[in-house]
Order: sequence, then C-alpha cells, then structure tokens
Amino acid sequence: MQPARRVFSCRGCLTRLSPHQRRTFSRSAPRHAAPAGPSPAGIAHLSSRRLISVSGPDAAKYLQGVITANLFSGSTPRDQHLRTDAGFYAAFLTGQGRVLHDVFVYHDVRDTPSPHPAGHSWLLEVDASQAEALQKQIRRYKLRAKFDVRLLDQDEGRVWQAWDDNNASHTIIPSKNHPTIITTPDTRAPNLGTRLLTFNSSPPSDSTSGSGSDSGNDLPQLPESAYRLRRYLHGIPEGQSEILAGTALPHESNTDLMGGIDFRKGCYVGQELTIRTEHRGVVRKRILPCVLYPDDADAAAPDTLGYRPEIGSGAGVTADMVPAGASIGRVGKKGRSAGKWLSGVGNVGLALCRLEIMTDVVLPGETGGVGFDAGDEFVVGLEGREGEEGEGEGEGGKVRIKAFVPEWLRTGLANRERH
Repeated sequence: MQPARRVFSCRGCLTRLSPHQRRTFSRSAPRHAAPAGPSPAGIAHLSSRRLISVSGPDAAKYLQGVITANLFSGSTPRDQHLRTDAGFYAAFLTGQGRVLHDVFVYHDVRDTPSPHPAGHSWLLEVDASQAEALQKQIRRYKLRAKFDVRLLDQDEGRVWQAWDDNNASHTIIPSKNHPTIITTPDTRAPNLGTRLLTFNSSPPSDSTSGSGSDSGNDLPQLPESAYRLRRYLHGIPEGQSEILAGTALPHESNTDLMGGIDFRKGCYVGQELTIRTEHRGVVRKRILPCVLYPDDADAAAPDTLGYRPEIGSGAGVTADMVPAGASIGRVGKKGRSAGKWLSGVGNVGLALCRLEIMTDVVLPGETGGVGFDAGDEFVVGLEGREGEEGEGEGEGGKVRIKAFVPEWLRTGLANRERH
C-alpha cells in the first residue's frame, strides 16, 4: 500500500469553476424499445451525443486545466508534447471533485479552412442533453484565453459506435486524415468497439466508400438501443442519466478504471479529492452491470449476465420500469441501502452498488466476506413511490436484482491492489 501523501491544488484551479448548480433529472428512466438480443457486429448512430468545437492558441492549455485526462505525453515537462492518438476518454469535474460531464476528446483534423494550426483545434463529445450547458460553462470560464467554442449542429457532426465480435482484427478504421471521418478505439473496456465521427449526413460506410479503406462497410446499421445494450453488458456508464452530474464521483463511476484519469498530470479542476481518493480512500461503491429477475420464490438467481427482452416470461415488465435512483435492498432484511438503480433495457442495466454487500470484491484493508453473503438476494421497486430506506419496494411492485463484476473491472481492481 502506498504511503499517504498530501496533495495540493492551486487556488486558480479551484476557483476556475463556480460551485455546481444542480440540474434535475426525471425520476424514471426514459423508455426505449428493447432489442431482441445482443448484436455481435454493427454500427449505430448515437443521437444521444453531441460535439463541441474548441479551437484557438489557448485551447489545449485551457482543456488541460479542466479535464481529468492528459492532453500531453512525455515523462518530464521538457519532454512533453501533444498526444498523438485521435481521441481519448475524460471527464469534467466540479471543484469538489464530482463529475459534471463524461466526454471523449478528439483532435479536430478535419480538412476545413481554419486560422488555427494543428494541435489548436479539438472536439468534445458530450451527452446531447448537456451539450449547451457545457458550451456555456466553457464560455463563462475561458476568461482571457484565446480560443473559440461552438456547439456543432447535429447534422454538422455525428457520433457513431462500431463493433465486430466476429473479427477481432477488424479495425473499422479508414485511412488516416480522411476528410470526413475521425475514428478512435473505445478503450473504456476491452473489445467495446470503435468511436467514429462523421461530418456530413452520410453514415461512415458511405463517407469512406471508394477510399480503399476497411471502414465497416459490411457492418449492419443498428439502432442506438443495440449500443446501449452492449454498454450495459460490458458495465459501461455513459451520459448524465447514468453518471449523475454534480453527484457522481469519478471512482464510483469507474472513470479511473476506464482510463479517463491521469493521476500523474498537474493541476486540474477537481483534482484534490480525486487524487486523495486514489491514494488514501476506499471506494465502497461502483457502477456495475445487473440482471433483473422476477420477485418469486421459485425464480432462481441468474448465474451469468444474460440478456432477455423482458424480466421473466410474458409479464411485460422491463428494466425501464424501474425508476432512476430507486433504492436496492436485501430481500427480507432492513438496513442500509445496498445501492441505487440507474438505467436499463430489457432485463439488464446499471446500478451504483455497494461492493462489500452486493459482490465478493474484498475492499483494501478489510477481511473477505464482511457484509457479503452469497445467499443474499436483493430487490428494487418498480414504478411508484420508493419504499423505506433499504427495502427497495414501491407501489408498482418489485423485482429482484443481481450485480456482476465484469472481468475488466475485477482485473483493474486487482492491479490497483498490487500497486
């Protein structure tokens, strides 16, 4: 275990953003048509994501001070230069270290007339419902920094996700410097897929036709719900209905294990709590994929994270009938809440779970098995008022819920323990 260290942040970074004004979200998750099953290959347009352009001489310097990832590579300040990958995952935090926005950051290498040289133009991919808020935030706190910020129209820039489980070597990436497409591997979890940006109204397969590149022309175009299901089965949260703005902590949202935080970079907004949690704190809750199943004594708890379009057989009950924020409790027991439901589709979804209660993960410095009982089952209420704390029951009925720890997350936790 690493020795505790005191970490300091400069006053300028702590005051660059004002205290976050909480935004309100619906208590119920939005209704989505449940896919028939997971698609092993496909490409989906993500209408839930928007693009913001940040370009100018001070763009990189500004972004470096407000996101959790590092725009620069190199082991020493003298050796530092802009990283060369096309895009990467990161987050904007409040001064108190809570997540405001989860984002992808891209080099804007479009072949468009621009007064700014290479390295001065960036694209931020953000939750579409929060894009205007992020644009206003950047404008408000840019002060005298020399850069422009603009929210791209939805037809001006589109976000896609492509994947192909049948061909792991399939890159789905066109030739470099393609004028109408930017791609980067989605490294939040192994084999999650490839992120693509297009800058016309055509899908990526049409944008790259005739270019001599393998861009996924053979992949079927799927609805965004297919990508959402893929995310849930991999345990990947996205957007501010799952990573709650001003409330969620980066570690609890797995931003650390999804490669969104550089713990060696210099000062940025929200760094102090984030670094302190990394080196001295115990992360007791994390977002995990879950399976919902009937609240019936005859219904066995699932052994695997398997998808079905409904909870049970023919009951017409689905995961989006569970209110966002609904408390999870142990069956037949009262006490501390075991977690909170976030979002889902069919019979699967994501929840913020207490690791020592809902999983066999052993927290640092604690004895295995404390709080966790393999025989325990858990319950969460359907639509209607929530029950008492820890009961997880509402007026609309209830379903049982089981959390799973993805292999990539379990491996990441084990690696943290070794270091």
